[in-house]
Amino acid sequence: MSNDADPATKAITIRIARNVQDLMLVTAIRSAVYLAEQDCPYEEEFDGNDLVAAHFIGFIGGEPVACLRARFFADFAKVERLAVRHQYRRSTVAFRLVRECVGFLKRKGYRRIYGQAQDRLVDFWARFGAKPLHHNRKVVFSDFSYTEMVLDLPADPNAITIDSDPYVIIRPEGQWDQAGVLERSADRNVSSPLRDLKVAV
Repeated sequence: MSNDADPATKAITIRIARNVQDLMLVTAIRSAVYLAEQDCPYEEEFDGNDLVAAHFIGFIGGEPVACLRARFFADFAKVERLAVRHQYRRSTVAFRLVRECVGFLKRKGYRRIYGQAQDRLVDFWARFGAKPLHHNRKVVFSDFSYTEMVLDLPADPNAITIDSDPYVIIRPEGQWDQAGVLERSADRNVSSPLRDLKVAV
Protein backbone atom coordinates (compact mmCIF):
# COMPACT_ATOMS: atom_id res chain seq x y z
CA MET A 1 0.00 0.00 0.00
CA SER A 2 1.44 3.34 -1.00
CA ASN A 3 1.85 6.27 1.37
CA ASP A 4 2.10 8.72 -1.55
CA ALA A 5 -1.08 10.63 -0.69
CA ASP A 6 -0.53 13.74 1.41
CA PRO A 7 -1.03 12.75 5.08
CA ALA A 8 -2.48 16.21 5.76
CA THR A 9 -5.55 15.28 3.69
CA LYS A 10 -6.29 12.11 5.66
CA ALA A 11 -8.21 11.80 8.91
CA ILE A 12 -6.20 11.50 12.14
CA THR A 13 -7.61 9.23 14.82
CA ILE A 14 -6.21 8.32 18.22
CA ARG A 15 -7.10 5.33 20.36
CA ILE A 16 -5.80 3.55 23.40
CA ALA A 17 -4.18 0.14 22.99
CA ARG A 18 -6.49 -2.61 24.23
CA ASN A 19 -5.09 -5.93 23.06
CA VAL A 20 -1.98 -7.78 21.89
CA GLN A 21 -2.53 -6.67 18.28
CA ASP A 22 -2.44 -3.05 19.43
CA LEU A 23 0.78 -3.65 21.35
CA MET A 24 2.25 -5.14 18.16
CA LEU A 25 1.43 -1.86 16.38
CA VAL A 26 3.18 0.07 19.15
CA THR A 27 6.19 -2.22 18.92
CA ALA A 28 6.38 -1.80 15.14
CA ILE A 29 6.22 2.01 15.33
CA ARG A 30 8.79 2.29 18.10
CA SER A 31 11.09 -0.19 16.36
CA ALA A 32 10.99 1.90 13.18
CA VAL A 33 11.75 5.11 15.07
CA TYR A 34 13.99 4.19 17.96
CA LEU A 35 15.73 1.00 16.86
CA ALA A 36 16.09 1.79 13.15
CA GLU A 37 16.51 5.58 13.15
CA GLN A 38 18.11 6.29 16.51
CA ASP A 39 20.07 3.04 16.74
CA CYS A 40 18.72 2.41 20.25
CA PRO A 41 19.53 -1.06 21.63
CA TYR A 42 16.48 -3.31 21.86
CA GLU A 43 16.74 -3.89 25.63
CA GLU A 44 16.88 -0.14 26.25
CA GLU A 45 13.84 0.63 24.12
CA PHE A 46 11.73 -2.27 25.36
CA ASP A 47 12.54 -1.67 28.99
CA GLY A 48 10.06 -3.90 30.84
CA ASN A 49 7.45 -1.16 31.37
CA ASP A 50 5.20 -1.77 28.39
CA LEU A 51 2.81 -4.12 30.19
CA VAL A 52 2.31 -1.71 33.10
CA ALA A 53 1.47 1.34 30.99
CA ALA A 54 -1.26 2.83 28.82
CA HIS A 55 -0.36 3.18 25.15
CA PHE A 56 -1.94 5.59 22.69
CA ILE A 57 -1.81 4.91 18.95
CA GLY A 58 -2.19 7.56 16.27
CA PHE A 59 -3.57 6.67 12.85
CA ILE A 60 -3.62 8.66 9.64
CA GLY A 61 -6.15 7.38 7.17
CA GLY A 62 -6.22 4.08 9.07
CA GLU A 63 -2.44 3.60 8.95
CA PRO A 64 -0.74 3.29 12.39
CA VAL A 65 1.88 6.04 12.38
CA ALA A 66 2.56 7.18 15.96
CA CYS A 67 2.40 6.09 19.57
CA LEU A 68 2.87 7.41 23.09
CA ARG A 69 3.16 5.69 26.47
CA ALA A 70 1.90 6.83 29.89
CA ARG A 71 2.82 5.34 33.25
CA PHE A 72 1.22 6.02 36.61
CA PHE A 73 2.61 6.96 40.01
CA ALA A 74 0.91 8.11 43.22
CA ASP A 75 0.71 11.84 42.51
CA PHE A 76 1.88 12.17 38.93
CA ALA A 77 1.82 10.42 35.59
CA LYS A 78 4.81 10.08 33.29
CA VAL A 79 4.45 10.55 29.53
CA GLU A 80 7.14 8.95 27.41
CA ARG A 81 8.14 7.10 24.25
CA LEU A 82 6.47 9.46 21.78
CA ALA A 83 7.30 8.07 18.35
CA VAL A 84 6.14 9.20 14.90
CA ARG A 85 7.16 7.38 11.75
CA HIS A 86 9.41 9.68 9.69
CA GLN A 87 7.11 10.05 6.68
CA TYR A 88 4.33 11.43 8.94
CA ARG A 89 6.27 14.02 10.94
CA ARG A 90 4.87 16.97 8.98
CA SER A 91 1.36 16.02 10.10
CA THR A 92 -0.29 17.09 13.35
CA VAL A 93 -0.54 13.54 14.69
CA ALA A 94 2.05 14.12 17.44
CA PHE A 95 0.07 17.09 18.77
CA ARG A 96 -3.21 15.15 18.66
CA LEU A 97 -1.58 12.20 20.42
CA VAL A 98 -0.25 14.34 23.26
CA ARG A 99 -3.56 16.19 23.68
CA GLU A 100 -5.51 12.92 23.86
CA CYS A 101 -3.09 11.54 26.43
CA VAL A 102 -3.22 14.69 28.56
CA GLY A 103 -7.04 14.64 28.48
CA PHE A 104 -7.02 10.98 29.52
CA LEU A 105 -4.68 11.70 32.45
CA LYS A 106 -6.77 14.67 33.60
CA ARG A 107 -9.88 12.46 33.57
CA LYS A 108 -8.01 9.95 35.73
CA GLY A 109 -7.50 12.76 38.21
CA TYR A 110 -3.84 13.53 37.63
CA ARG A 111 -2.75 17.13 38.25
CA ARG A 112 0.92 16.73 37.27
CA ILE A 113 2.58 15.11 34.29
CA TYR A 114 6.29 14.46 34.31
CA GLY A 115 8.42 13.79 31.25
CA GLN A 116 12.00 13.55 30.11
CA ALA A 117 12.29 15.36 26.78
CA GLN A 118 15.26 15.04 24.48
CA ASP A 119 16.93 18.44 24.76
CA ARG A 120 16.09 19.25 21.14
CA LEU A 121 12.37 18.67 21.85
CA VAL A 122 11.92 20.94 24.88
CA ASP A 123 10.13 23.54 22.74
CA PHE A 124 7.70 20.90 21.44
CA TRP A 125 6.63 19.99 24.98
CA ALA A 126 6.50 23.66 25.98
CA ARG A 127 3.67 24.12 23.47
CA PHE A 128 1.47 22.08 25.83
CA GLY A 129 2.49 24.16 28.84
CA ALA A 130 5.26 21.86 30.10
CA LYS A 131 8.18 23.59 31.81
CA PRO A 132 11.67 22.36 32.68
CA LEU A 133 12.13 21.18 36.24
CA HIS A 134 15.02 23.07 37.73
CA HIS A 135 16.63 20.23 39.66
CA ASN A 136 19.86 20.57 37.70
CA ARG A 137 19.96 16.79 37.42
CA LYS A 138 21.77 15.42 34.41
CA VAL A 139 19.65 12.80 32.62
CA VAL A 140 21.40 10.84 29.88
CA PHE A 141 20.37 7.49 28.44
CA SER A 142 20.45 5.67 25.12
CA ASP A 143 22.96 8.22 23.77
CA PHE A 144 20.75 11.31 24.26
CA SER A 145 20.63 14.09 26.84
CA TYR A 146 17.22 14.81 28.36
CA THR A 147 15.53 17.70 30.15
CA GLU A 148 13.12 16.92 32.96
CA MET A 149 9.76 18.58 32.27
CA VAL A 150 6.58 19.04 34.28
CA LEU A 151 3.08 19.99 33.19
CA ASP A 152 0.72 21.21 35.92
CA LEU A 153 -2.94 20.63 35.11
CA PRO A 154 -6.16 22.21 36.38
CA ALA A 155 -8.53 19.86 38.14
CA ASP A 156 -10.96 18.08 35.85
CA PRO A 157 -14.51 18.41 37.26
CA ASN A 158 -15.31 15.01 35.72
CA ALA A 159 -12.23 13.22 37.07
CA ILE A 160 -12.78 9.63 38.12
CA THR A 161 -12.67 9.35 41.92
CA ILE A 162 -13.52 6.74 44.53
CA ASP A 163 -16.94 8.42 44.77
CA SER A 164 -17.65 8.04 41.03
CA ASP A 165 -20.38 5.69 39.88
CA PRO A 166 -19.02 2.17 40.50
CA TYR A 167 -19.91 1.15 36.95
CA VAL A 168 -17.93 4.10 35.57
CA ILE A 169 -14.90 2.92 37.54
CA ILE A 170 -14.99 -0.55 35.95
CA ARG A 171 -15.55 0.62 32.37
CA PRO A 172 -12.68 0.19 29.87
CA GLU A 173 -9.92 2.79 30.25
CA GLY A 174 -10.74 5.99 28.40
CA GLN A 175 -14.33 4.88 27.67
CA TRP A 176 -15.80 6.13 30.93
CA ASP A 177 -18.77 7.81 29.24
CA GLN A 178 -19.99 4.64 27.50
CA ALA A 179 -21.81 1.77 29.16
CA GLY A 180 -19.48 -1.20 29.55
CA VAL A 181 -20.00 -4.93 29.30
CA LEU A 182 -19.98 -5.44 33.07
CA GLU A 183 -22.82 -3.03 33.75
CA ARG A 184 -24.80 -4.59 30.91
CA SER A 185 -24.32 -7.92 32.71
CA ALA A 186 -26.15 -6.39 35.70
CA ASP A 187 -29.38 -6.75 33.71
CA ARG A 188 -29.22 -10.48 34.38
CA ASN A 189 -30.68 -11.84 37.59
CA VAL A 190 -28.16 -12.49 40.33
CA SER A 191 -27.49 -16.23 40.28
CA SER A 192 -24.37 -16.41 42.51
CA PRO A 193 -23.05 -19.45 40.60
CA LEU A 194 -20.54 -20.26 43.37
CA ARG A 195 -23.07 -20.13 46.23
CA ASP A 196 -22.90 -23.88 46.87
CA LEU A 197 -19.11 -24.08 46.59
CA LYS A 198 -17.57 -25.27 49.84
CA VAL A 199 -14.51 -23.24 50.77
CA ALA A 200 -11.80 -24.94 52.82
CA VAL A 201 -11.00 -23.02 55.98
